[in-house]
Amino acid sequence: MLKRMTRRGLLAGALGSALSAQTFSRKIRIGLSGFDGHPEEILRVLPEAPELELAAVADDGSDPVARAQGLKNPFAARARHYDALEDMLAHEQLDVVALCNNNGRRAAAIRACAARKLNVIAEKPLALKLADLDAIYEAVKRSGIHLGMLLPMRFDPPYLAMRRIVEAGEIGEVIAMDAQKSYQLGARPDWQKHASTYGSTILWIAIHSIDLMLYVSGRRFTEVASTQSHVGFPKIGEMQNVTASIFRLDNGGAAALHMDYLRPDTAGGHGDDRLRVAGARGIVEYQEGTGVTLITDGAAMRTIRDLPPQGSVFLDFLRATYAGGTPALSWTQIVAANEAALAAHLAAGARGFVAIRRAG
Repeated sequence: MLKRMTRRGLLAGALGSALSAQTFSRKIRIGLSGFDGHPEEILRVLPEAPELELAAVADDGSDPVARAQGLKNPFAARARHYDALEDMLAHEQLDVVALCNNNGRRAAAIRACAARKLNVIAEKPLALKLADLDAIYEAVKRSGIHLGMLLPMRFDPPYLAMRRIVEAGEIGEVIAMDAQKSYQLGARPDWQKHASTYGSTILWIAIHSIDLMLYVSGRRFTEVASTQSHVGFPKIGEMQNVTASIFRLDNGGAAALHMDYLRPDTAGGHGDDRLRVAGARGIVEYQEGTGVTLITDGAAMRTIRDLPPQGSVFLDFLRATYAGGTPALSWTQIVAANEAALAAHLAAGARGFVAIRRAG
């Protein structure tokens, strides 16, 4: 029987392989602003990478529960503390700023760092509006900084394996894709209950699956139609708990993405993420209960057990920025994910297909 393995379990068991050979030629001073989203992607690498120093942390309006949890980390507890990002930037000599603030604050925070020529790795999405996204593109171009984004799922072994299978041509040309994100609702922080600080559920979590579909398939999205709504659960305010999007592929194929916050608390884990990629010669898919499976013309379905090692989105960014590496998550891919997510968000209000820009 295939052992169930959550993303958290994969990370706990395999992250050391991503860190074991990592060295940098000098100390890299990091500032962390906020504790919302994925601050663990920054904090978990620090024990194994002595060249990385968490010099300072800024509250930056974080959810109190997330902040309290984050400050339990010994590296965060030892860092100098500031109430606001602006204070941290004014008083610290930093190399990189990690932005884990709420979605509404992010665009201005990126521009503030760019104005000081500080490299940034930011939560997703980069912005809630196209005008703010364009302003970020201009700030990055003008300052010459490196801007990364916390899309950690593409560094997980199952999706790396799927990418390898598609690149090898085992399923032929990709024609159709289906993706799912189903999460437990749990207790939501206040900032997620307001559109001005949250944006939408499409912007907050669809971008993960959008990036995975683009990354695994090697294809491009050209247009999208969406719906998202809030049904029941008055305690979550303006936050949508059900969404669906249909993307047209650049070769005429189609991709479907559905998401919800309806996973029962009795389920074995917080999230149920699934991805199915169908090509002219076969199908590769992943879900937690079955792992990665592959079926092709002339071969029965089999489970792929030889998975690549766990990677790190933060180390990928640092290698590209300070060690001359080629990033596995490139600027072009970051732009593509943001453009597609914003188009899907806008399509939910437009009630029709919206073209996806190629910008940045």
